[in-house]
Amino acid sequence: MNKQQNPQVLLIEDSEALTRVYQEYLKPLSIDVTTVTEGRAGLEVISNDNPDVILLDLNLPDINGLEVMSQLKDLPQDPTVIVITAHGSVDMAVEAMRAGAFDFLQKPFEAERLRVTVRNALDGQNLKALVKTYQDSFERDSFHGFIGSAIPMQAIYRIIESAASSRASVFITGESGSGKEVCADAIHNEGNRHNQPFIALNCAAIPRELMESEIFGHVKGAFTGASGDRMGAATMAHGGTLFLDEIGEMDLAMQSKLLRFIQTGTFQKVGGNKMEKVDVRFVCATNRNPLEMVENGIFREDLYYRLHVIPIHLPPLRKCGDDVMLIAQKYLQDFSAEEGKGFTGFSADAMDLFSRYHWPGNVRQLQNIIRNIVVLQDGEMITARMLPGLMNGGTDEISAHPPHLDEPASQVVMGPQQIIPLWLTEKQAIESAIEQNYGNVPRAAALLEVSPSTIYRKRLSWEEK
Repeated sequence: MNKQQNPQVLLIEDSEALTRVYQEYLKPLSIDVTTVTEGRAGLEVISNDNPDVILLDLNLPDINGLEVMSQLKDLPQDPTVIVITAHGSVDMAVEAMRAGAFDFLQKPFEAERLRVTVRNALDGQNLKALVKTYQDSFERDSFHGFIGSAIPMQAIYRIIESAASSRASVFITGESGSGKEVCADAIHNEGNRHNQPFIALNCAAIPRELMESEIFGHVKGAFTGASGDRMGAATMAHGGTLFLDEIGEMDLAMQSKLLRFIQTGTFQKVGGNKMEKVDVRFVCATNRNPLEMVENGIFREDLYYRLHVIPIHLPPLRKCGDDVMLIAQKYLQDFSAEEGKGFTGFSADAMDLFSRYHWPGNVRQLQNIIRNIVVLQDGEMITARMLPGLMNGGTDEISAHPPHLDEPASQVVMGPQQIIPLWLTEKQAIESAIEQNYGNVPRAAALLEVSPSTIYRKRLSWEEK
């Protein structure tokens, strides 16, 4: 609708007598009526004044009403058109309806019929304006660290906005690399705790025997190596948000203690005898199916229902359509500025590969690939040749030794390899497995066919070398 006080109606009618009649019919409505007698004059008024509703006679002396309607498609305005036709021209009116007319009036018609039709058209304009305002308020291409305008992401943004200021626990699910910590951070920053601490713990990266100390803290002498009192994540998060990532990796004994903490808000430090009380908002996440974990007996059902109050499922990157290139362009811009490179965009063949690739590692994988290319390559556009072999149908994920920009990849010859000590080879294999599983030590251990404790023990031994 126009911002003027009264809605604007344009009447395009070549008969001066009928024009006066229609003006009299419309007087009871609070509208301003402009009249012209020719189609081209009407198009000029539409272009300059942007009326809300057009009453359009199909039989005009210069161009007919259908041609006027066809030219309306080229204008930025979106008026509502009511066509007026004489008896015997109903077929033309039907054609006008197919071309986008709101309604049609067949001469002769009563005053009330005209007024009702115009009122309906104005109500329709009001509704369109409200819908557009509503859509504009929600269709965002970024939100608190998220990048994306796809429909699934719009739904995520709305849930976060609705849940952010609540005390209710949030349970985030999604594949590895889909942005679960970004989501938790967004919940914290959108809510009324945004000025308080946001403390994140990756339960998969903490040894089982240290988990209780990491969450609740410990007192001096509580166990070997406890040389002093230590504050836990629960205390550090007081007044803010405690984010427990990969909570499915927490053992059942610790789950029981966590449940009591959630229920009462109180806990004891490891080795301590004093109860402490904190105010914490709980957000947790897992890349596994929580109900399957409950059914398999590795996640407490009562803890699940305590935490699974507001569920948020993050869609995988492959389900987000054009967001892939939106995210890629943002990372390219950031990393190019950071590394002092001149990349500005992606070639058509690179964009095609990005859109067709499955992205098993989701946004984290996309981020790593863009950073790798920006660090190891240079140019203005990222081309398909610069992308990892896996995206091109090859086997390597990211080449550590990319060819020169002007040298075909098939002509690159590797020199003799340096012999690496066995412990260092083992270290590289373990660190690579942990990295490929995005910090999930138990999963990396399972793939390496060793126990998680073996990995933790070897990590300690590397620090001593």
